[in-house]
Amino acid sequence: MIAVIQRVSESKVVVDNQTTGEIGHGLMILLGVYQGDTEEDVEFLARKITGLRIFDDENGKMNLSLLDVGGSALVVSQFTLCGDWRKGRRPSYIHAAEPAEGERLYEDFMTRLRQLSVPVESGRFGAMMDVHLVNDGPVTFVIDSRAR
Repeated sequence: MIAVIQRVSESKVVVDNQTTGEIGHGLMILLGVYQGDTEEDVEFLARKITGLRIFDDENGKMNLSLLDVGGSALVVSQFTLCGDWRKGRRPSYIHAAEPAEGERLYEDFMTRLRQLSVPVESGRFGAMMDVHLVNDGPVTFVIDSRAR
């Protein structure tokens, strides 16, 4: 499971001219699910992301977590994160989870964030989405559960 997380001052997702999710201060999370990912990957990413100290403290140092600042998460499924671009010029997505399994783990990830007391908004799984965000920093990280 792979996530691109961006610290944002605001973010929203629009599908068919309708906002499906919108947050203020927090994290925009683009989430990709690989074949073979499990609940262990969900748990690892949820705990790592909520505890990562990437928000500024009173001295301007990145020393506070999403939980510390009471931030929200906007989670958007993005299977293209699982793309393999190493051969040729057209990425292959054979390592991405099948849609049903990808959606199940995507939903489980959001449920786990909520259980960790994070307010969660989302895009729509499998839809074409317009993602709007104001990156705060910019601060962006890629977290891959397979690299732990």
